[in-house]
Amino acid sequence: MKLAILILPITLLFCASAPLSSASDDNDPMTAAPRELSADDFDWRDIVAPLEQAATLPSEQAIKVLLERSRVLRTYVVKEIRNECRTKNSSCATLSDRSALNAEVTERIDDIVREGILHRHKSAIVDYKLSQQPFPFSEVAAVKSDDKPDAYLMLALPDHSYTAAQLQAKYGDPYDTNIFQWYSVFKYRIKGPDYTSDAVFEVDPTDGAVLKMAISLKMKKSKNRQ
Repeated sequence: MKLAILILPITLLFCASAPLSSASDDNDPMTAAPRELSADDFDWRDIVAPLEQAATLPSEQAIKVLLERSRVLRTYVVKEIRNECRTKNSSCATLSDRSALNAEVTERIDDIVREGILHRHKSAIVDYKLSQQPFPFSEVAAVKSDDKPDAYLMLALPDHSYTAAQLQAKYGDPYDTNIFQWYSVFKYRIKGPDYTSDAVFEVDPTDGAVLKMAISLKMKKSKNRQ
C-alpha cells in the first residue's frame, strides 16, 4: 500500500471541521503517583494489543477499549481530577485510593465516549481535546471502521518539544518516509499473525518537530473476524 493512501484518511479525520476531538497504554501506572507524563513516555508499540482487540469489536465498544486503555487519556483525566480537587480547596479521597481512582477515570472516559461519539466516513470517531496545559499532548482521537476490522488511535502534540531525532533514537530508522506539501512523515510497521499495524508520525520539515502521530491496525482479510 502506498504511504499516501494510508495518510489521506488519517489526515482527513484530523482536519475535518467537526472536532476529532503509552509507557504502556494497557495499564495504569500513573494512578499510583502524580508523575508528569512526557511525549517520550508514549510508545506506539504498546497500543497495538488494544488496537487488535478493538478491531474485532463493534464500533462503540471498540472506541471504549482504545480510550479506556490509553495511558495518555487516563493520565490526563487524573490531571483533571487533581485540578478539580485543588480548585475546591479540599482533598479528594478518590486520589488516595487507587481502585476508586481507576474506577472514576474509567467512568469519565465512558462519559467522553457516550457524549462525543460521531459517525463519519463510515467510521465511529471520538475525539477529545486535552486543553489543560502543560500537557505533552493536545488531542486524542480513536476511530473504528463500521464495516471493516480496522482501528486507529491518533495523538496531536501542542508544541515543538518532541523531535524526529528523539523519535529515531527511540524506534530506530523508519521503514518508509514521504514528503507532502506541509509536512513529512516517518512510518513504522509491525506485522502480527493476524494483522498489520502502522505508526505514522507527521513531522514539521522546518525544525524536525513531531506534530501528530497515528497508529492504525488492520486485520488480515483472510481472517474471518466479527
